This record gives sequence, C-alpha cells and structure tokens, in this order.
Amino acid sequence: MFALGPMQEAVDKAVAEMDGNKISSRIWSHDHTVWKPEPEEITNRLGWLTIPEAMVARLDQINSLRDMVREEGYTDAVLLGMGGSSLAPEVFRKTFGVRRGYLDLAVIDSTDPAAVLAVAEGLDPAKTLFVVATKSGTTVETLSFFKFFYNRVSQALGSEYAGNSFVAITDPETPLAEIGERYGFRSVFLNDPQIGGRYSALSYFGLVPAALVGVDLPSLLKCAQRAMRECAPGVPARENTSILLGAAMGELAEMGRDKLTFVASERVAAFGDWVEQLIAESTGKEGRGILPVIGEPIGPPDAYGDDRLFVQFRLDGDERYDSAIGTLENAGHPVVRMRLHDLYELGGQFFLWEMATAVAGHRLRFNPFDQPNVEAAKVVARRMLAEYVEKGALPEEKPTQSRDGIEVYGETGTCSPAQALTDFLASAEPASYVAIQAYIPPTPENDNALQLLRLKLRDRLRLATTVGYGPRFLHSTGQLHKGDAGRGLFIQLTCNDVRDVRIPDEAGKDASSVTFGILKAAQAMGDRRALLEAGRRVIRLHLGLGVAEGLEYLSKAF
Repeated sequence: MFALGPMQEAVDKAVAEMDGNKISSRIWSHDHTVWKPEPEEITNRLGWLTIPEAMVARLDQINSLRDMVREEGYTDAVLLGMGGSSLAPEVFRKTFGVRRGYLDLAVIDSTDPAAVLAVAEGLDPAKTLFVVATKSGTTVETLSFFKFFYNRVSQALGSEYAGNSFVAITDPETPLAEIGERYGFRSVFLNDPQIGGRYSALSYFGLVPAALVGVDLPSLLKCAQRAMRECAPGVPARENTSILLGAAMGELAEMGRDKLTFVASERVAAFGDWVEQLIAESTGKEGRGILPVIGEPIGPPDAYGDDRLFVQFRLDGDERYDSAIGTLENAGHPVVRMRLHDLYELGGQFFLWEMATAVAGHRLRFNPFDQPNVEAAKVVARRMLAEYVEKGALPEEKPTQSRDGIEVYGETGTCSPAQALTDFLASAEPASYVAIQAYIPPTPENDNALQLLRLKLRDRLRLATTVGYGPRFLHSTGQLHKGDAGRGLFIQLTCNDVRDVRIPDEAGKDASSVTFGILKAAQAMGDRRALLEAGRRVIRLHLGLGVAEGLEYLSKAF
C-alpha cells in the first residue's frame, strides 16, 4: 500500500512515536492535547468518531422520508447547500447513480445565475423535493437558494402547500431549524452539533440525500463501522491504516511533499472532491498546509517537481492507471495505493480519511477542526453587498488593461492579457502551485476548457494545479488559500452573466434587493481582496460574455 522510498524511515519513526504516546487512544478519548493545549473547537468537534454506529438507530427516520416521497410520486430532489453540506451528497449521486424507482438528485452549490437556472428550469415543482442543508443554518448561499426555490414552488402549488416540498438538515436551534418550523417543512433533521461540516458525510447531511437516490445505507454504514474497528484504540499504530496514512501525509508534507495528488478510478473519482475539502480546510492554516490536487490528468515523471505525494484510489478491476503509477514510483515519487473492492467501501473510506486527516493535524501541530481564515472573504463580500443595497452598485474596480476581449486586474503593464498572465506566473517558485478560481458557469464545456488550461500550465511550469468554481471552492479550498505558506498563484476568472436571477429578500415575498449575479460578483471581489490582504499573489481576468473564447485564448498562450 505504501511505497515511500527513502521517506519511509521518517514515517516509521513517526508511527512508533505515536504508538508510544498512545495517540490513537487519546483521540478516541477526546483528548484535545493531541492537537492543542486548549479544548476550543476540538472537544466539541469529535462526534464523527462514533457517528457510523449512532446513525444505525436513525435509519428508520430517514427511510420513512424516502418511502413517503416515493409513494407520493416525487421523482427529483435538489440539494441546496455548500461545502460540507453538498459534497458528500454529490459523491453519492455521482458514484452510485439513481436506483430504479428512487429520486434523481441535483446539487446546487453555485451562485452563478446560469447554474441556478439550469436546475430550476428543468424541474417539475410538483414532483421535486428540496433538501436545504447547512450546519450553521445561516449560510448565505443556501438560504438564498431556499428563498428562490420556495417562491417558485409557491407560485406553482400555492403557499399553503409549498412547505411540504422542503426538508431541512441543520444543527439544533439554528435559524434554519426555525425556518423549517415557520414554513411547514415536511421534515427537519437535527444533526449532531459536535460534528463539523467537512466531517459530516456519514451523518444526516450525507445519508438523507444518499437514501433518496437509493443507496443501501446499512451496507454503507457496515463498511464505515468496519473501518472504525480497524482504527480502534487497541489496534497497534503499525497496523492502523489511518495512523499510517496520517503519518505519511504529515511527515512528507514536512519534507516538502505537500501536494497530495489523487489519481482515481472513474467510478469513484467524485470522492476526490469531498476529500479535497477535508484535507484543505483541515490542514491549511498557521502558515502550513497540505494541498490536495484533484482531477489533474496524470503525466510522466518529468511533469512534476519534487513536492508530490501520489495516492492511487483504485476500484477493483480498473487497471487504467496502474502502469503510470508504477512509472512514477520507479522514478522516485512516493506513492500510496488505496484499493476498494466495491462501491460501498466508500463508507469506510470516509471514516479512514477523516481519522488520517486528524492524525496529520497532530503531526503538523495544528487543530484540524477549525477554519480560522474562512470568514475573511465572507466579511468583505458582506461589505460589498451592503454597499450595493445602499448605493445600487458594487464598488468600482478599474482594469489595468483591456485587450482581446479580456480585462486584466492586477499589477501588469500594457502588454496583452496572455503576456500579463505569463509575467504573473514568472514569479513562481519550485514549491508554488497554481489555483484557477473560476467564477463562471459550471458547465461540461467549461470543465473541459479549464482542464486543458491547467494541463498546459502544469506541463510548462511543472507545478501542481487546482481548479475550483466560485463560490463553491470558498467552502472547500478557500481556507488553505489564505492560511497556508503563501506559495499559491491565484488566477481569478470572472465573466458577465447572460441572464440574472433575483433573490427574494424573504421567502414567500416578491421584494428583492440583490440578484445571484450580484452575490457571485461580491463573493469574487471579496475573495480577491481577502487573498491580497493575506499577501497572496492574484491576477483577475474578466472574460466578459466570451467565456469560451477567453479560455481558448488563454490556453493557446501556453
């Protein structure tokens, strides 16, 4: 499973040290000193340790909802959420598909108007169940989605029936719990408040949507419980996969191998998006971090620097990447091979990676359960929105240059946008990475164009590349971008919206102060300013209405 070459010795030493210090037992006993001297945001964030067992007793409640909506003729479900509330449901839908006779599931985690409309205009409100999911009950994107869809359902079915089309998943005593009661939601699932969002895949947040598409929850939880036993306090560290994996992640990051690169079988590739948030938000803080690299096409050994740790996430029977991974190992790159016999073993993988990330946090000496830098972009975005409501316009930003249909924002000369980007990337160092932050419609066409661009950047610069749609990535990698060692080069892509969508100020009322387009623009602006205030290097390229043409232009430049 582990082929770490000369770095194996350091990992073995770390494992022996953790065995001697009884780290596994102390994690299970909720000992906050494993990570920090103070218990804040640690002792109240460890509910994930036992949730695979606790949820068994709650399956009847989930199954009751599932069976009821199927009997009533519902055919679709829409998950309204961000980050930890949306990523696991997306994994279940993409991995397991939709079992015959169950509800199809769409996930909305983008404030891009085109993304919202793409889902809204393809649904029958009378046959769609909306799952509103947020731990805090205050997430601005999630509540905006709720208000928009509640009004559409009310117009179609009548306000007296609209609430029956909604379900909430949240912590006890949150504003969303109160909204669910006020608007007559069909169900309100109150999650264990001692579970953080990114550790919530095996709680109501993941299991309710999974049940709707027909995932066999007992089988999934059985695999998770098996992983719990394999990570139990009495298991020696050298036999505990989560300890071994966490030690490898932590020790190799300390040695500069801090770009954890996933190469996954297609059937389970969606798991990478979930693990990306788990690792990035848990480890990217206090001037350090492990960068998860997800979906980057695999290349030959000379396409990479010496900052990678490769993880092959392989489903039995899929030999597609075996040869390429073997070539990387033979060239001296460290490799971890994770093998799944069937899809339901994802239940165990959720738990294993949660524990491994907690262990990596111990080795790197930070709290893996907080997110101290996440609020930075939100604070600026709220200020931008307040100015918009007051003045009718967002703060004006003037481009440095405008040529070839692209406006450039940043410290550039009068050269072309392509040269401006080339000059910006010239500041890269061997340990840098390039993060493409795409505040554009999340479509298959844009997926392909962004992948082409990142591949050209990687091959030219020999740097790790990541791609994230905004504002989705703010709830995933945003913490790491602002909290790590500051080696990222951030390419922010924005565009004009062909159509916009108004966000009701209050569910059930017509008045509206802002649109989804304005919210997205404020979030992009807020993130860019938060990055600059954190001393990060950022260039913004505004593609106007020509997104496809702009992406093609940038790719050709490399």
